[in-house]
Amino acid sequence: MAAGDGVDVLVVSVAGTIGWSYGARELADGLARAGAGVVWIEAARPSDVRTLMFTDLREAYAARRAARRGIVRHRPRATVYCSTTSALLWPRPGAVLLDATAAANRRGRHGLWQRPLERRRLPRAPVVLGWTPEAFDGAPAAVRDAAIVVPLPVEPSASILPPPSARDLAAVAYVADPAKRGLALTLETWRRARRESETLVVAGIARPDEPGVRFAGRLAPPAFRALLRRARVFLATPREEEYGIAALEALADGAQLVTTPAPGAYPALALARRLDPRLIAADAAGLGAAVRAALDDPRPDYAAAAADLLVPYRRATMSDVLSRDVLPRLVPGWRM
Repeated sequence: MAAGDGVDVLVVSVAGTIGWSYGARELADGLARAGAGVVWIEAARPSDVRTLMFTDLREAYAARRAARRGIVRHRPRATVYCSTTSALLWPRPGAVLLDATAAANRRGRHGLWQRPLERRRLPRAPVVLGWTPEAFDGAPAAVRDAAIVVPLPVEPSASILPPPSARDLAAVAYVADPAKRGLALTLETWRRARRESETLVVAGIARPDEPGVRFAGRLAPPAFRALLRRARVFLATPREEEYGIAALEALADGAQLVTTPAPGAYPALALARRLDPRLIAADAAGLGAAVRAALDDPRPDYAAAAADLLVPYRRATMSDVLSRDVLPRLVPGWRM
């Protein structure tokens, strides 16, 4: 990048969820590690509204305003919109990074305006990226055939993780969206499973505590990872999961994943099946038994085995994909 030129890549996202903020930051950092000059702009999250259609519209406008400002200020050679929603009202075409398409997760009336616009936007993108192969479900066939999977990296949050015997929390859960994350099932499971001295810490939502349950509210990422390092079990009961970064972070920090077999990409579910299939169940009774199995009869090498399975999700893997496959298609005339 010559002096006075614009940046190579502008990354545009909306601070809709902790997961998307994490993913956009990791993408920007990965592009920089691959040799690109990068600027990441994150639009402020609009206030909550009643419907998904209106929520998406407000987020799409926020992304459009952020992209316009970034394009004028930084004169990027290429732009990446993080999420299909961020790309729907783009001021100029760019790459699109997906966790799921509107066609897949905005069914029925929830996606009346998003789905048709998405069908026009994705074929115009110079490259479509996704965290998983399932992210492209519902995209036009030509888009799916040319799309690139860029694994979202998940690293351990400490160089040395405490062993299970040193972990003082029985379980941790992340439930920012009570309906989607299955808060009612999480609490019913824990009431069935817990013993008198055991505590579940629920992050992502603020509510009055109850016996054996402490609600920690919305936590900054370092504080959340500190909880995971203290937890023996991470309890996840999503109804559907596009990616599930919190579950992957739990595995990276040595917690055992007890979860429902939720539909969606949910890569941590496949890892959990390989690590200990006893810890996967569909209802409160089965999940309660799974929690007790994890606490009372854990697989001795669970954390070490999880670390091995997470090698494809390390930052080095992402950097290789971005350097080899993405930047040559994203940035005109790209040469390392």
